[in-house]
Amino acid sequence: MAEKVLKQQTIQNEVSLEGVGLHTGQQVKLTFKPAPENSGYVFKRVDLEGEPTIEADVTYVVDTRRGTNLEKNGVKIQTSEHVLAACVGLEIDNIIIELNTSEPPIMDGSSKYFVEALEEAGIKEQEADKDEYVINQVICYRDEETGSEIVVMPADTYKVTTMVDFGTKVLGTQNASIEHVSEFKDNISNARTFSFLHEIEELLKHGLIKGGDLNNAIVYVDKEIGEDTLKKLRVAFNRDEISVKPNGILDNLTLHYPNEAARHKLLDVLGDLALIGTRIRGKVIATKPGHYVNTEFAKKLAKFIKEEKRNKVPKVDLNAKPIMDVTDIMETLPHRSPFLLVDKIYELTDSTVVGVKNVTMNEPFFVGHFPGKPVMPGVLQVEAMAQTGGILALKSVPDPENYLTYFMKIDNVRFKQQVVPGDTLIFKLELLAPIRRGICQMQAYAYANGKLATEAILMAQIVKNKQ
Repeated sequence: MAEKVLKQQTIQNEVSLEGVGLHTGQQVKLTFKPAPENSGYVFKRVDLEGEPTIEADVTYVVDTRRGTNLEKNGVKIQTSEHVLAACVGLEIDNIIIELNTSEPPIMDGSSKYFVEALEEAGIKEQEADKDEYVINQVICYRDEETGSEIVVMPADTYKVTTMVDFGTKVLGTQNASIEHVSEFKDNISNARTFSFLHEIEELLKHGLIKGGDLNNAIVYVDKEIGEDTLKKLRVAFNRDEISVKPNGILDNLTLHYPNEAARHKLLDVLGDLALIGTRIRGKVIATKPGHYVNTEFAKKLAKFIKEEKRNKVPKVDLNAKPIMDVTDIMETLPHRSPFLLVDKIYELTDSTVVGVKNVTMNEPFFVGHFPGKPVMPGVLQVEAMAQTGGILALKSVPDPENYLTYFMKIDNVRFKQQVVPGDTLIFKLELLAPIRRGICQMQAYAYANGKLATEAILMAQIVKNKQ
């Protein structure tokens, strides 16, 4: 039986909630808004000029002390993990997260209120297929200094297990697991953040947790607590009285679960691994996880996925009938011999195109380009990819023969191997974002002899042909 292809999801309506930032102590309004296909999770700072955005991408992680903090072009987002975990847990793929300050509201220290808001907004299915990376081997990251380790291995769904042990009697050793992200809402989303008393004292000393109170963090008392410490805590949390419960936590909170700490660590893992930028099918086992090890593992896995995608040659049956032959291509593109550099199109969707160019000794550029050792000029390889991308771009208009594509920008060009007479170049281009106002941005690859030959990011504009 063929596997059901899942579709991407966003929310139906925008929804807002307000609270206070844990570390900044600032009042903040967070608004979730629907987002287009393939856009992922995007933070937007509406309090800053130009309302700059920061994609939820692990490359923007700048600090992991007491939260996962992002920064892009000087614009910051603090403690992103609880909001992202809610999005992952509800299997939302695309969303805009608007903030009027740098830090989402802490709420009760869990993802519960974000989940409730997103469900109130409604989940909406989109047309595009979900982008899922299937784990096919064991990938591991270990921090030798702390002994923290994260491993991912093949599995039939996205499963996560966390194991925590801080070497304290009050907390002990705890485990938590989910077999599918659909379990997040009921079993994980209301697990609150926690801290040890000695950490609270250190954070207060450095002017952090300005928005903290005993309703949004479980505080485990891992040391003898004297009257001086209790007095400082009463002042910091604006409480007349503070005491320690028999189970070793400060009062005013009742644990939701005996293993609430491990469940919250699982919540953090889901939120931090959202920064990989793609859905995962595999089993994650995190031993003593923390934001640093989580994001270092996310960086390693994101790099692994990117390299595998780059080197994954599209499967093309060169003996099969193409979707477009050279005659069809000339009806769409204005190029003609000797400058038409794509021969056939074998795949064409709303977001992807796969084309082929047979490189022969009869190419006119070989006459003057290293005649004794002919090599296809790199600039013409890029041009060939651009022409193939032009076919993808023009698919977005009903009468492509009346439009032209002008390339505006080429970034990150890399030439991996020479292309010579007798090679068959296979081009694959994918939209990096939906086409807006005639502007399209594409990731382009060219393969020869089963290996990546050239890659680049291309930006083009679709323009009406006035002639």
